[in-house]
Amino acid sequence: MADERGDETPGRRIEDEQRLEDAEQTARRTETLLQAEQRLQAAMRAGDVDELDRLLDDRLIATLTPSTTRVTKAEDLATHRSGRLVLTKLVQDDLALVVAGDTGVTWVLTSLEGRSEGEPFSVRMHYLRTWHHDREHGWRVLAAQVSPVPSP
Repeated sequence: MADERGDETPGRRIEDEQRLEDAEQTARRTETLLQAEQRLQAAMRAGDVDELDRLLDDRLIATLTPSTTRVTKAEDLATHRSGRLVLTKLVQDDLALVVAGDTGVTWVLTSLEGRSEGEPFSVRMHYLRTWHHDREHGWRVLAAQVSPVPSP
């Protein structure tokens, strides 16, 4: 708001400063979410269970489609720890992300190769992840949906 001389009122200045702070925080969070997604992909590729443990929320609910199998954090970590799933290749083909406050969403299309239960595989997968940010842990995956995608 401007007064009769066209100057901004203190209330308007505070609102503008708050919008700028919010935009800066969203930009920082967007950058750190991108970094967290990259760390997660690297941990998956390397079978780094310790890093996966840091990046997955203890309350994780993941769905593997089309089977609708629900997977917990403990089950996901056990699969990597046991060697039942070993990735030899993980290439990010596409990525989109959005941040709203303490919530982030990543949409990732990947090309994967590796071994599952000892059998070789090559597949394209789509990951839709919901992340939550807190001061103690930073970004962690709270929910995920994982779906196979036909090859182009």
